[in-house]
Amino acid sequence: MAEYPQLLHTAIDTTDVRGLAEFYRQLLGLRYRPGDEPSAAGGMDEADWLVLVGADGARKLAFQQVERLERTTWPTHDVPMQMHLDFTVSSLAELQRQRERAESLGAQLLLDRTDDPDEPLYVLADLSGHPFCIFVA
Repeated sequence: MAEYPQLLHTAIDTTDVRGLAEFYRQLLGLRYRPGDEPSAAGGMDEADWLVLVGADGARKLAFQQVERLERTTWPTHDVPMQMHLDFTVSSLAELQRQRERAESLGAQLLLDRTDDPDEPLYVLADLSGHPFCIFVA
């Protein structure tokens, strides 16, 4: 029987590891891998690599510190998006609710395609400028 590589998590570059990890932790209801939680003292956070896990402890997303990150210019291609994450919700009402939640956490709306009857969606940018889609599936 053939053995295949298994996806561990998706790692995302950012100039603010804790800030971006917190954004996705709150947006997706994830938690930190043991040892990656913010300091209880609230002091200077010097984390350069953090991992978020699901309720079952499986790794979902990781965040890696970079010195510089050029924001995508999507939908123009001067600086391509290079990757994006897709998330699904069950209804148009939930799509709107999740857009509002994402924006309250600091996301920026890039595209509103909720008038598409086949696949209504929003494209938003996270705090580091990485696009992500939320659509009804």
